[in-house]
Amino acid sequence: MTDVEWSVVRPLLPVPGWMRGRGGQPEAYCHRAILDAIRYLVDNGIKWRAMPVDFPPWDRVYAFFRRWRDHVLVREFHDRLRGRVREECGGKLVLFQQSDNRRHPRPPRERRNDTPSLPHQRHRYP
Repeated sequence: MTDVEWSVVRPLLPVPGWMRGRGGQPEAYCHRAILDAIRYLVDNGIKWRAMPVDFPPWDRVYAFFRRWRDHVLVREFHDRLRGRVREECGGKLVLFQQSDNRRHPRPPRERRNDTPSLPHQRHRYP
């Protein structure tokens, strides 16, 4: 995550309880590193346990994600980010037409190969 992206995202994240005077222990990992790990996971489609060693341990990243998800903070974060994007666009709603991938002009059998497959022939050597 670049410094510019982080400056946009940081105010949207929830403030940890220990920083608000609610007690508790300071968190061991920076939220920026946690978000970088989650973005890497989503972008590359890997499993939690396959997280590279450059990021915090996978169980800590998953614990943050699970806590944010269970407290509906992921949706709130998404809504805040979407609201900020809409403000920057002047409040205009931009719609994208989605293609319907379920319907294809050709039947499934025709989509597999345009050319008929040849039967396997054994090569006989003299």
